[in-house]
Formats: sequence, C-alpha cells, structure tokens
Amino acid sequence: MTAKNAFYAQSGGVTSVINASACGVIETARQYPDKIANVYAGRSGIIGALTEDLIDTNQESAENIAALRHTPSGGLGSCRYKLKSLEANKREYERLIEVFKAHDIGYFFYNGGGDSADTCYKVSQLSEKMGFPVQAIHIPKTVDNDLPITDNCPGFGSVAKYIATSTLEASFDVRSMCSTSTKVFVIEVMGRHAGWIAAAGALVADQGIPVITLFPEVEFNQEKFLAAVKAKVEESGYCTVCVSEGCHWPDGRFLAEQGTRDAFGHAQLGGAAPVVANMTKDAFGYKFHWAVADYLQRAARHLASKSDVEQAYALGKAGVEFAVAGETSIMPTVVRKSSDPYVWEIGQAPLSEVANVEKFMPKDFITADGFGITDKCREYLYPLISGEDYPPYENGLPKYVTLKNVAVAKKLPPFEI
Repeated sequence: MTAKNAFYAQSGGVTSVINASACGVIETARQYPDKIANVYAGRSGIIGALTEDLIDTNQESAENIAALRHTPSGGLGSCRYKLKSLEANKREYERLIEVFKAHDIGYFFYNGGGDSADTCYKVSQLSEKMGFPVQAIHIPKTVDNDLPITDNCPGFGSVAKYIATSTLEASFDVRSMCSTSTKVFVIEVMGRHAGWIAAAGALVADQGIPVITLFPEVEFNQEKFLAAVKAKVEESGYCTVCVSEGCHWPDGRFLAEQGTRDAFGHAQLGGAAPVVANMTKDAFGYKFHWAVADYLQRAARHLASKSDVEQAYALGKAGVEFAVAGETSIMPTVVRKSSDPYVWEIGQAPLSEVANVEKFMPKDFITADGFGITDKCREYLYPLISGEDYPPYENGLPKYVTLKNVAVAKKLPPFEI
C-alpha cells in the first residue's frame, strides 16, 4: 500500500497543552513512513483546509517538533469556525475532500472540542459517500472538560491547576489585608455550561480558605449567595468567590451575557465577576477586588499539570496509532483505572457518541448548598492537577518554539468561505 499524507488541524480556543497533542501526532506519524508520507497542517485550523493553506511539517526539525510539547497555544494556528450541517453547506465538506484528493491525504486528525468532533464525524461519513475514504480521528481538547466518554480532556488539568493556584495565592493576599481593606475577592473562570474549572477553584477550601463557588449547573440565587458571603466574612474576615462565566439566573440568562454572539452562535460572556462583586458592595458595603482569568488560565504553560501534558501527548500519539491500524471515525479517550494511586490508560469512543454531546458536573460532585464541591469531586480533580512539567527557561523567561510553518504549494482554484 502506498503511503498517504495526513492532515492535522487545531480547532477552537487553544490550551497550554494542545501543542503537546500536535507533537504526539507528528512525532508518531514520522515513525510510520510506510503508511504516512507527511503531515500537512491547516494554517489557522480548518480554514487552512478550506482555503488550501497547508503547512508542510516535514520542513520542521525534530528539535522544533519536540519543543511543541512544552509550548503553549496553537503552534500551527487555530480558528473559531464551525462548519454548518451537510445539508446547509455541503460545498464546504466537498471542498475538504477536494483538497484531500489533491494532496493525497488519507488521514484526518482534528484536534478540538465538541464542534470539532462533529465536523470530524461528518467528514468520515462524506468521504465514503464521495468514494475517497479518509480515516478521520478526533483528538480531544477542551479546557471546559465537557466531552463525553473520556474521563477528562487535555487542557483541563492545566487550567484547573492554574485556577486553583491563582485562587489560593490571591486569597492569601486578601487574608493578609482584610482587617482594613478588601473583604471580597471574586475570580471569574471559563465554563459556559459546565462548572469543571470553577470546581478547581473550590479546592482552596482544603487549605482553609473561605470560598464560595458558583456553577453553571446551579441556578443563581442572589439571596442565598449574599447570605453565604456575609456568613463567611463575619466568620473569617474575608471571602473568596470563584464564579463560572456560565453562571445564570433561574430564567436562563447569564449573569455575564453581553447581548452579542461569537462565530459558533454562542452568547459572548464576560463580566460575571464585577456583577457578583458589586452585589456584595451594594448589600453590605464590602470593599472588593475582582479578576477575570480569561486567556491567562488557558495559556499558562509555565504551570501546566504533568498528567495533563502526558495525556495530551498520549492522545495525539494514540490517534495516529489507531489510524494506521485501520480505525476511523473514533476519538481516543482517557480511561481512569484508579484515582489513588492515579492510573489511566488509552481507550476509544465512536464519534457518533461524542459529537454534539456535553458532559456536565455530576450532581454528587456539588455540595447540597450549591456553593462547594464534595469529596467525590476532590478525588476526581486532584490527580488531574498533579505533578509539574516546567518548560525550559532562558534569561528568566520560558523558552517556547515558533515554527517556520512553510506553506505547501497550492493545486486548486481559490475557495471563498
């Protein structure tokens, strides 16, 4: 069998470890020259495939590819671009197949979240119908930790470690000044529908921090919230609040909703922290400070979780190994065998069961009052933030790699998206 080329793309919001998955894909593909001739990457994600803007990763040295493992964000470029349904925009899917045909691509590795899993599934279906089979493998990635079947998602463990650490450190700061200054500190974290990241902030309670956590899974009750804040401030002198951007009122409105929408049609959020902080000021006159972790939480490779880095790489590697073994339309997964000691292995899930399915925080992970996490949640979280995997440093700063990203010559007419 003649070796085919592979296509790899990064999708959606990048993470501190998505490049580790890219490293796993490219390094492993290079170990199968009889099956994979080259890995072409989409510049700026799936847009690179549609516009035939491909990157020749063979032009990168082994040292640069290896350095991806400790470099944050998307080294090959990502995008927020959701392909519509086959019925609504079949031309885009047909264009993907045309590009794959032109460049002899027989493997499709799509590294992203739920929308990417859906796209990967549709490509696998359409390629067969068009008589050009492409082995489509979805490589999981999302800081929201909301993909089904897999125990956890690459990117989440490192965000959780960053948020738990930052919440702890800021809380120590507030504690030292609370008698004459700030009484309430609010940190806003990512998580539109699932409160996994907010749950990580709740871990600081284990070090004696009076913390209230606001989850998307729990309807916001202002009266209950203010009573909880007042009780903690009166008991400890201060209070920390970790609020998910997806925290919402009983009628479904987000506390942070701005009235605008992103490229995926999702409501654009940002501002839950000042909303919550001002509530406490209006009710009690408490001096407050608030922060929005925003890109800092997902870009913080300097504080990445070792288990997260290892899993991100392993899932990229497994994706290639599954593909060369003949698998298609699947997603490699993390299967937890034990939490203490932490033991995991690689599994797989059919994309038909992954696409368009969100995984939320289980009810038994959230305390009865809705403001904290249970021991069962702690047992789940601690292994995911365990271990450190520091990047190399030079002149006091992390030494990250910037790839050359050499373009592949185009063969097709331009395509408008």
